[in-house]
Amino acid sequence: MDDNQVASLLGHAALKAWPELPREAQERIFMIAVDDGIMANSLAEFLHDRHPRTSHPPKPTRIG
Repeated sequence: MDDNQVASLLGHAALKAWPELPREAQERIFMIAVDDGIMANSLAEFLHDRHPRTSHPPKPTRIG
């Protein structure tokens, strides 16, 4: 088994387990995955679209 196969297997496992992971684990995995910062927005959108638990709370609306 090569590094790409291992990375693919672990990546798929992380996606399946993502909703059950504690927020701290989600944040740690996310930060390691995007350590260069280039893909952070794309990865965040991907995760938020598929796992509502990782979504940020709605922005406050203006009163009155």
